[in-house]
Amino acid sequence: MGVKFIKISVCYFVIGVCLGMFMSMTGKFTFTPVHVHINLLGWTAMTLVGLIYVVFPSASETRLAKVHFWGHNLALPVMMIGLALLVSGVAAAGTAVAIGGTVMVLSIIIFAINILLNVKN
Repeated sequence: MGVKFIKISVCYFVIGVCLGMFMSMTGKFTFTPVHVHINLLGWTAMTLVGLIYVVFPSASETRLAKVHFWGHNLALPVMMIGLALLVSGVAAAGTAVAIGGTVMVLSIIIFAINILLNVKN
């Protein structure tokens, strides 16, 4: 799972950097919250999770790791598309942000439980 997290984190890194470059080139920073969350939850958090799973393969090989991976990777696009629509004035997109955000938080809690149960001295 560690390598999968690292590889997908690089995709989010490219998306986040390209969005930042687009905002910079156009001078329109409406999507700053989307840019920040893609870089934090997509690039940074997933890279760190991947490195933790590489260092502690016992945690990487669990069902919890797989549930975290899929939850994180389904929640982030839903939350980011919803957030992009929300900051663009589509009030109804708040539901997507709430659903994606909730799944994201649950996925991160699953990660924490996995680490606490399966990372040993």
